[in-house]
Amino acid sequence: MNVLRWWSGLLVAFGLLIVLRVLLPLPFNNEIIVFAIYVIGCNFLLGRVGFISFGQPAYLAVGAYGTAFYLYYFGTNPYVGIVCGILAGLVVSALVGPLFVRLRSDYFALVNLALAVIVFFMMQKVLASITFGDNGLELLTRMDVAPILDITRPEQFWVFAFLSAFGVWALYKYLDDSVFGACCLAAKANEDKLRFLGYSNYGVRLMAFIVANTTSAFAGALYAINQGLVSPEMSSPARAADPVVVTILGGVGTLYGPLVGSIAFVGMKDLISKWVGNWELIVGFLLVFVMLAGERGIWGSLEPLLRRWILRERQAEKPAAAETGVNVR
Repeated sequence: MNVLRWWSGLLVAFGLLIVLRVLLPLPFNNEIIVFAIYVIGCNFLLGRVGFISFGQPAYLAVGAYGTAFYLYYFGTNPYVGIVCGILAGLVVSALVGPLFVRLRSDYFALVNLALAVIVFFMMQKVLASITFGDNGLELLTRMDVAPILDITRPEQFWVFAFLSAFGVWALYKYLDDSVFGACCLAAKANEDKLRFLGYSNYGVRLMAFIVANTTSAFAGALYAINQGLVSPEMSSPARAADPVVVTILGGVGTLYGPLVGSIAFVGMKDLISKWVGNWELIVGFLLVFVMLAGERGIWGSLEPLLRRWILRERQAEKPAAAETGVNVR
């Protein structure tokens, strides 16, 4: 029963993604899933550890270029390319993490933003001989047909991205319920108590930093396969606030906030931009409204209502079950 309850939320959430797949265009669905994976790392850092990061585009670009370099210069297997992108993100996070997690609050946000600017400049100018600058690396003709799932095709890419996202959300749900997740919250709320219990604040923050940014790199690898083109624009400082905005929009620290926020953000970008050139203005107004309404985001506001409704339904079932002699848990 407990195992079923643990998985039930994930199954319902991703069941709704299957419904969206039926109702909405395929490119829209692919973008939602990749963007949600990108955002969940930022959501974990902000909601669990208290780190606000404007440097997520850097880790997204590291993952994308790790995949692109392999496919353009070394091999043609898209699955190996994704692994290379994840490893690139892991290595970069492990290199900069020991320095970055020593910082607090505004300094952490600014140093990550500086990293995004550095990555953008390097890919656009310094390494232009191998990245081709703003023209980017074109990958569509560099990938072979993959076995089992040919992720070079949009329909089968969606299946792979969907299964990958399900695994990512299962991982973060496990982390939220684990001792490590509790230590992350303690590092955010009361470092002295965490140290008193024998845990290292620095070690907890570093591990959270590496996990979150490797997830963003994984999203970058998926982005490279899905788009078939990787350019410096994806690490542009102008896009640095996007994951933070979507995190707040969906609900900071909530498990399904990144999914809800990504659907809202991508939907507004794809739909409103057809009629309104400056669609970001609409997102800004919505964000202000969400913050004034309770600071819990869309899913953060809906989740308590759904829980109360489910609780009332269960309580209503108990008297009926008692009359029939059925034991309801």
